Amino acid sequence: MKSLKLLRKLKSGLKLKDRHALRLRELFRVWGPAWLVMIADVDAASTITAAESGVQYGTKLVWFLMVLIIPLYIIQEVAGRVGTVTCKGLGELIKENYSRRMAIFAAVPMALVDTISYIVEYTGCAIGFQLFGIPPLISVPVVFLIHISVVYKKKYIEAEKPLIAITVLFALAWIISAFLRARHGISFTPFYFSASPDFIYMLAANVGAVIMPFMLFYQASATAEKCITINNLWAVRLETFIGAFASEVIMVAILIATVGVSASSLQFASPKVLSHGLASVAGGFAPYFFGIGLLTASFIALIVISLGSSWGVVEALGWGRKNWFKIYLFESIPAVIIPMLSLNLINLAINLMILQLVVLVVPAVILGMMASDKKLMGDYFLHGLNKWIYWIILVLIFFTGLITMILLIKHSL
Repeated sequence: MKSLKLLRKLKSGLKLKDRHALRLRELFRVWGPAWLVMIADVDAASTITAAESGVQYGTKLVWFLMVLIIPLYIIQEVAGRVGTVTCKGLGELIKENYSRRMAIFAAVPMALVDTISYIVEYTGCAIGFQLFGIPPLISVPVVFLIHISVVYKKKYIEAEKPLIAITVLFALAWIISAFLRARHGISFTPFYFSASPDFIYMLAANVGAVIMPFMLFYQASATAEKCITINNLWAVRLETFIGAFASEVIMVAILIATVGVSASSLQFASPKVLSHGLASVAGGFAPYFFGIGLLTASFIALIVISLGSSWGVVEALGWGRKNWFKIYLFESIPAVIIPMLSLNLINLAINLMILQLVVLVVPAVILGMMASDKKLMGDYFLHGLNKWIYWIILVLIFFTGLITMILLIKHSL
């Protein structure tokens, strides 16, 4: 406590310019977990969901994607806060404060869903490479090996640096894709809403794309792994907001990039058809930037999802985060094989977004309960208006998923 007061005195004695420089250095030192988890949120499945939104509804869903910044920030801020204050991962905290059984109940369903996510991510990499003429039998094993080389037997901080560099390429690719489409002319619809089942389904898919279970586990564990202190909680919050804003802007860019593309082009039955569809509405360079964006999105998500999912499971089992690789191999090997056999996974990807809403409920509820525990969180516990907003958003997310599942069941019948 004395050291904290001394630090505050030293900061107050600095000139305004020096204080700003100090805070900027602190932000750069902290930067990583929140930004990466937000960028990984725009994975292959989210890319497909945003692209499908653009194909079906043009720019009519842009308003909704921007509104999703609010729940994305609020829920992930709580995950980052818990990791910062306790210096422990979410799986470890659930095990310690509730039970090992509860921790497993929260982490294992996420891991099973993430196995499907891996399939979609490797498929995204395969499609991205195939837009450059490289077949899946070559690209998928190469991506797997590069992925392993980035994370295997490395400290988190060492794996984080190359990922942050890749996010720059990722963001540029989607922004350029949107620019190429917009310069060919596009009509913007500022607001649109419909009660039709198809529209509600697409809204729910975008909600599922914005908040996924692995994100809670990753941000809490990565923040703890990086040993970010309470003094820098302000930086964690700022990074979380910037990441939330950037991820939804990129989702809007993907949506814009695919406005006017035919639905058949987006089915990914043939990357040649997709390439032709993109080129027809945005020019000859559009397929290549789309391919780079999809490839980088899938690769970043592969690493972040694998770490978040594996950390959650090993923490729940009490194995320690260092043993994450065993869980990763168990989840990942089948996911490497399937994309080499088939690329027509668009329906799987969008339905996965709906499933994420259901699987999210258990860890998000437990996260909210722990964040509201004053004994665990001290002065940083979740209370007042922030607490009410967190739980209201969680209830809305749950009912969105529930209503959509009912609509899907009725449609199938």
